[in-house]
Amino acid sequence: MIILKIILGIVSIATGVSLIAIVLEFTQKRNNAHKPYGPYEKFIKRGLDAFLSTGALIILSPFLLIIAALVRIKLGSPVLFTQDRPGKDEQIFKLYKFRTMTDDQDEKGNLKPDSDRLTAFGRKLRALSLDELPELLNIVKGDMSIIGPRPLIPAYLPYYTEEEHHRHDVRPGLSGLAQANGRSFISWESIFAYDLEYVNQISFINDCKIVLNTVNNILTKHDVADFTQAYIGGDGKKHIMIEGKDYVIHQPLDEERASVR
Repeated sequence: MIILKIILGIVSIATGVSLIAIVLEFTQKRNNAHKPYGPYEKFIKRGLDAFLSTGALIILSPFLLIIAALVRIKLGSPVLFTQDRPGKDEQIFKLYKFRTMTDDQDEKGNLKPDSDRLTAFGRKLRALSLDELPELLNIVKGDMSIIGPRPLIPAYLPYYTEEEHHRHDVRPGLSGLAQANGRSFISWESIFAYDLEYVNQISFINDCKIVLNTVNNILTKHDVADFTQAYIGGDGKKHIMIEGKDYVIHQPLDEERASVR
């Protein structure tokens, strides 16, 4: 009976948040010409995102507290890393993640390179995508969706083509079609192509497939690169060394689009 009451309580809270999200969604002014692909995108997706992310936050709260405590002990404070990212209609929001690097500085007081500050613990959080869990808060708030184009940094916005800007016609996602089809080893051109393909065909079936592929990639560590070993080769391409093998993970890029995703 106690377990049943807990489940009903979680469902009630998640349903309440979901209803609020749906009301707010239909009262917001649309700022782009994007037309929903079908009834799922138009009527269901936002409410389902709010329901599932709220439920996940409640259920995972003990686990999240444990991770937060470990981050505080091993990496210091603050526990959460925040960064500006462009969301729907390219509106800037604060993205939340668990921090994965220390604040170690060199003798001049400058932060050391990322590769020196990323610890084994932080690397494990990234490999398992546990550092991404606080983004559930962004989903509840309406900044993000469970599935959508991954939000990149604002500095890239001036370098998008006119077509690529349409990746921001919808909310960015915790995972996306590009992450389910290559994650760390596909070119920028492929990422944007996948993003635009997703934006134009949002459906419940596609979202479910992306979720399953993403979970499989995380559990099998498929397409996960250790970017502390990444470098730009003489050919102008980005390379990664994994178990002694050299992989090319990008096409030739200009400097602005060459940063690690």
